[in-house]
Formats: sequence, structure tokens, C-alpha cells
Amino acid sequence: MSAPAPPAVSPVEEDRVAAAETVYRLAAALFGYPLTETQQALEDGRFRAALAPAWQLLTGEQWPVLPSSPDLTALQVGYTATFMHGPRGKPRVPLVASAYHSLLNGQTPGNYLLNVQAFYRHFGLQAARGDEGHAEEPDHLVAMLEFCALLCHLEGQALANHRDASPYRRAQRDFIARYLAPLLGAIRECFDDAREHGLDPTLARLIETLPDWTRAQQAALASQVGPCPPPRAAGTHSDIDSGPMWD
Repeated sequence: MSAPAPPAVSPVEEDRVAAAETVYRLAAALFGYPLTETQQALEDGRFRAALAPAWQLLTGEQWPVLPSSPDLTALQVGYTATFMHGPRGKPRVPLVASAYHSLLNGQTPGNYLLNVQAFYRHFGLQAARGDEGHAEEPDHLVAMLEFCALLCHLEGQALANHRDASPYRRAQRDFIARYLAPLLGAIRECFDDAREHGLDPTLARLIETLPDWTRAQQAALASQVGPCPPPRAAGTHSDIDSGPMWD
């Protein structure tokens, strides 16, 4: 007996997946260390022009017109003062999850990183390397956003080719619930006490809005593939490596 044909996918569903990928990719680009291209895209409106249609489709809300940092130096100073420097040599608002003790859930930082890396490894990925001579941490916000963008891309490919997209939806649901949404929430809470250091208004707006948006993404995915299962108790091995989760 032949397997039943997969259900038809509406263009609206494909558009929403592509829009989510756009939001993740643009956010990842902006949370990286600012380059000249970043400043130019903010100043001439290209960043907003790329983000606004996706945001409108996914949330029904317009992305506001925000002022940009006056120049690259101001953009970099605000970024550095907020995300890289701070009292006692620690960042005021860390962008790495393992810097927040509340996110470890009883795990050691090393085991926490192993569990994050297990998601990447399941899809044949490693954390990016070679950026200005240092390795990007696997639990860095940029790496997490880029991973979710990849999962959206794979989901979109599956839909376009009439294949089962549920493995990528379950992976997104679980990764958002366990890692991305908690990190974004911790960053927003920490940023509440560090607003006066010149961070670019678009970055500040992303900090304020992304936690709720990712939770909405998680809820939408859960409605499609079921709720996120609870993680296993902290141990020495990744719960993802213990068995197939999304295949």
C-alpha cells in the first residue's frame, strides 16, 4: 500500500515560514558586531525595508520608523558599552546564554553548551568560526538566531517539495522553548537596567519585541506538532544525543 500523499500547503503558510526566516536572519545580522554595512543599512532604511513586510505578515503590526545611530563609531560604541563591557569587566547585557546562571537549570555551563551544540550537530552544523580571529560561542544569541533561520529554511524547502516539515517544526519548537526564548527574555530583563549606553534604537527595539515574538512562534509550532516535551534532568550527556527526536 502506498503512503498517503502529504496535504497541500497553502501559499500563505510558505510565506509565513519565509517571513520567520527573514526575521531571524536580520536579527542575527544586527546582533553581530557592527560593521560599516550594518550602519549603512540602518541609516538608508534598507534594514527596515527588509524587516517590515515580514514583521507585518507575522504579527499584523508595523515595524516603526526609528532613528539610526549617527555614524559607525556611535553604533559600535553603543554596542560595545551594552554587550561587551561593563562593571568588573563583565558585559552589562551578555549575549551568551551561559552567562546567565538562571538559564542553566542546574547544569554546568559545559553541559549546557553540549546540549546546545547537540541541536546544531543533529543538523550537521558547528558554531561559526573565524570571525575576527575568534570562535563564536554556540550559545551566543547570533548563533541561536542563525540556527532558527536555518530550521525555517529547511521547513520551507520541505513544504515546497511536498515533504514532511514536522521534524523541522519540532526542532524549532524545542530550541525556542529551551534556549532562544529564555535567552531573549534574560537579555530584555538585563537591558532594562542598561538603557543609557547609546545602543542603536533598532537593536533596542529588537530586544524589547523578540522575546514575545519567539514565544508566539513557539506556540504556533506547538499547535502544529504538539507541545514541547520537558527536558531530561541535568546530567553528563545531551538529552538530544540519547535518541532520535525529530527524524
